[in-house]
Amino acid sequence: QGTDGYFAIKGVNNPEMYLQKALDYEKFKLITLVLYARDRPVGSTDTTNTANVTITVFIEQADTKPPWFLPCTFINTDNSICISSPYTGRVNISEMSTEPLILEPGPIHAIDPDYTLNEKIVYSIVGGDTDKVFSVDADTGNLTMNKAATSPDPYLLQVMATQVNNIQKYSIVTVEIKVINKSDHPPYFESRIYNGTVFSGLAPRSFVFQAGDTSRPLMIRAADDDFPNV
Repeated sequence: QGTDGYFAIKGVNNPEMYLQKALDYEKFKLITLVLYARDRPVGSTDTTNTANVTITVFIEQADTKPPWFLPCTFINTDNSICISSPYTGRVNISEMSTEPLILEPGPIHAIDPDYTLNEKIVYSIVGGDTDKVFSVDADTGNLTMNKAATSPDPYLLQVMATQVNNIQKYSIVTVEIKVINKSDHPPYFESRIYNGTVFSGLAPRSFVFQAGDTSRPLMIRAADDDFPNV
């Protein structure tokens, strides 16, 4: 007999079993079936003898899911689809880092969600790097630089994670790399002490005025020698 419509036999005189619909490994690890046999057809008025046997079917995980980039967020109740957010990082213009780049929310990393199989995954850059500024380590996913970035425009890299055993099992994630001016100087306040005047009874978010000049709001200014024109 079948169990919840998953298994059936070919016929009353042919007990060959077959699968009627796909099993979900996340729901079933094994299924127990009971097969009945009788020596008279159903409805016979003669004495019927019966026997039964228990059949245990162990379910093995199949390679059904593409890699997932981590961290990711499940979007359905059975946790079969996990969506990742883009990675972000930054580099200094005209400067080549010799270390793997630090990214948010973490380093590039993908897994095989068919966890009992845990197929090997390799990484590659497939878009967004026309100048060949960046490289990704095929085994670790670490993103490094081949040369310095000379333009302030950001890079939108497309990084692909592929199963070694099946190139059709792949996922692609965006890595945004911002190019910034190097910061050699810390910011500083233009004055060490600021004096202001405030009146009692004022509503929240009211202005604090310059001490001795209640017509001018108090202005606190900071500067950075890396950005002299700001």
